[in-house]
Amino acid sequence: MTLTAASVPLDHIRYNEQGLVPAIVQDHLDGTVLMMAWMNQASLQKTLETGETWFWSRSRQELWHKGATSGHLQLVQTIRYDCDSDALLVTVEQQGDIACHTGERSCFHQIEGTIAPPPADTLSQVFAVIRDRQAHPTESSYTSKLLAGGDNKILKKIGEEAAEVVMACKDDVPDDIAGEVADLFYHTLVALAHHNVDIKAVYRKLQARRR
Repeated sequence: MTLTAASVPLDHIRYNEQGLVPAIVQDHLDGTVLMMAWMNQASLQKTLETGETWFWSRSRQELWHKGATSGHLQLVQTIRYDCDSDALLVTVEQQGDIACHTGERSCFHQIEGTIAPPPADTLSQVFAVIRDRQAHPTESSYTSKLLAGGDNKILKKIGEEAAEVVMACKDDVPDDIAGEVADLFYHTLVALAHHNVDIKAVYRKLQARRR
């Protein structure tokens, strides 16, 4: 369910004994979990009023306007609460693409003692791999070879894959259709990387058209 200041009373939320509720913050475009913090009724009210995230700092015992110092504000897109009304999911447009105080995109960037990009939707993850191949090309990488070939090679493959999608749809075999569309998606992502167009720009276009 989506919260708005006008339609949902703040006391509908089930706060814990300290008057707090956990708020999970998520990128509204690619689904990356950016951080988790605590809200109380006052910070939730400020969030609804300003359209930017406010939290309650348990260590400082005060309201905390996320990004007010760093400039990495979070512009709220939706706020949902779970089936028990005791947890919030806040989707945001993260300014500067940095949510963590360490400078990482997400606070959840550690895995098995190492630093790794946080998981996002599948297309974003594939795009991140393509970007990495672009920055660190290797002779054995098909992606690196495509990028080295430039538009001539990349666009030729997109044309071929689009034709194969058409043929697979004509044959009406679901698994073949899924495979050919996956190939088309991948080669299109390579084209985006080659032209330095971020996949989030595509998501924004889709979001705008959806609205």
